[in-house]
Amino acid sequence: MEPEVIESEMVLPTYLSFKKVQMHEKYPKGQARGRHWKHLKQIIQAENYQNYPPDEPNYVNIESPPSMNPCKKICDITGFEAPYSDPRTTLRYANTEVFKHIRLIPNESVQRYLALRNAQVVLK
Repeated sequence: MEPEVIESEMVLPTYLSFKKVQMHEKYPKGQARGRHWKHLKQIIQAENYQNYPPDEPNYVNIESPPSMNPCKKICDITGFEAPYSDPRTTLRYANTEVFKHIRLIPNESVQRYLALRNAQVVLK
């Protein structure tokens, strides 16, 4: 090196924030490499699910009590939230374009849409 560089009192930091940190600098030998996630089998083995009551929902028991919140009304055509329902066919719709489409659908198709959500009604 040149003598001017060696004699200067300027000290460079060992870590520059704009440089990418190498893995061997971040994790020296013998240290853990960060967070390890547990798999579902490990969680189940660690917990004592036999001690829980059978009606309490957990990782093993997927049965849970019914929700206290009201069901969301979904548009029968598009699948979006439907604030409106057609009084003639009782199909739910999200906007005016869908309403125009509902009025053009024949009665057999309307019955099929209603059967999908178990709301079959005999139309006059």
